[in-house]
Amino acid sequence: MNRIAAALLLAFSAAGAFAQGGAAPAAAPAVASAWSLESEVNRTMKSFDVPGIAIAVVKDGKVVAAQGFGVRKLGEPAKVDGKTLFEIASNSKAFTAAALAMLVDEGKLKWDDPVTKHLPDFQMFDAYVTHEMTVRDLLTHRSGLGLGAGDLLWWPTTNFSTDEIIHKLRYIAPATSFRSSYAYDNLLYIVAGKIIATKSGKSWGETVRERILNPVGMTGTTTSVADNAGNPDVSSPHSKINGKIAAVKDMPVPNAVGAVGINTNADDIAKWMRVLLDGGRVGVDANGKEVRLFSAKQARELWTAQTPMRIGESTGAMAATRPNFMAYGLGFQLRDYQGKLVAMHGGALQGFYSKVVLVPEAKLGIAILTNAESGGSLNALQYALLDHYLGVSGPDWIKVVADAEEEQHAKEMARLKEATAARAARSQPSLALAAYDGEYEDAWYGKATISQVGGKQVLTLSRTPDLAGELEHFQHDTFIVRWKERNFNADAYVTFSLNPDGSIERMKMQPISKETDFSYDFQDLTFKPVKKAG
Repeated sequence: MNRIAAALLLAFSAAGAFAQGGAAPAAAPAVASAWSLESEVNRTMKSFDVPGIAIAVVKDGKVVAAQGFGVRKLGEPAKVDGKTLFEIASNSKAFTAAALAMLVDEGKLKWDDPVTKHLPDFQMFDAYVTHEMTVRDLLTHRSGLGLGAGDLLWWPTTNFSTDEIIHKLRYIAPATSFRSSYAYDNLLYIVAGKIIATKSGKSWGETVRERILNPVGMTGTTTSVADNAGNPDVSSPHSKINGKIAAVKDMPVPNAVGAVGINTNADDIAKWMRVLLDGGRVGVDANGKEVRLFSAKQARELWTAQTPMRIGESTGAMAATRPNFMAYGLGFQLRDYQGKLVAMHGGALQGFYSKVVLVPEAKLGIAILTNAESGGSLNALQYALLDHYLGVSGPDWIKVVADAEEEQHAKEMARLKEATAARAARSQPSLALAAYDGEYEDAWYGKATISQVGGKQVLTLSRTPDLAGELEHFQHDTFIVRWKERNFNADAYVTFSLNPDGSIERMKMQPISKETDFSYDFQDLTFKPVKKAG
């Protein structure tokens, strides 16, 4: 998700063989009669330019709502319903944590086992971290890696294998010391997914399906975009292109399972939330025997604070959302709201944002699935729904969040305008443009090339087919790369440093806008020219 949306998200931040008790829909709590889910969602879609949303609400063990609103694809009539599939991105992390909890229950691993006990070839940049990193550490965002470090190995779609991504961890330098601070990462959840596959003898997707989805009755849920083929009830992703919402192509990321991978719908995610709120209990079998995914002990472990998170300041109406504590557990972010513990997570992939919010004390679960990249829509609905089902009288969250998002966006646009106005517009590159052409290599990503294509100077990241774009001069030895895929909204500065003899020493990159998704971790790349043989 983009950096502003990410900050907002953090700050606001079973069928079949088993019978689950209380499957009948429940009535919503008796609060303000003028409130309606349909009205709130429709207002949200209009305010935040979202084509389609699916909502699931569980209260007191019963499904209150599991329905869709809007359309699956902009410009087409097919409506979102309770069975429409959405990619839920990082909300897949809870499934990875649950699968590991099951292995702990079975004695196949321990949370505090060294990772190298289960993956002997695992290696981080620092030998001490390699030796000390535990299974628990994989899930808690305290490894010392920077925010989203290494995500360019899988985002947007790359041709690296999962094993290649895990191998390249050893080349990614840390941003902080081990276990000293929180920084969200994806790569270590990919490692966790590999452990699950190794212990089960099957792929992460097959394991999740057999061990979690089937027992819970999540029959419509899939573990890859490829699995959605042939299903007509699938939502399309949407992104902003030049400020206008548009349907875009899917971004398959089969090499990042463990961190992402799940595609689900309102009907199915309601079942998942019921299991989580019941401490891992699925229901009872035909003989009246309790059936669980994982033990009550492991349920507590998932929602136990592991890594403290910094709490940002909030002003105005948003001050009511400021928590007293924030921490990351195992696959869940933990905080408080209205004096109650909240276990939650957000998810973001190209064209899809999602949020799952669980309030154990109130036996309340809320899932919001969208087919657009709007953190504001998630935050607005999160608080509108929480206040409604907790019986709290709050502000008009749709207006409050929309105003806050508009203000932040305006500030960012002003900053970018100022940066452009302040550049040395008449400056020239130190070298002839052709001198910048050639092959460059980064220690963990690999190669990039600059070459002439159709009379244009084009930068291409070799392992990411869609990361290619024209270079335009900005100032001095800094250029801007404009990616051909305009829905990425991730144009970046490209700056060259020279040796004393005038040859190129290195090429660095940096996102232009703070609204660029943090998974475009261009700033972590250091490309060095590849010396030509002979």
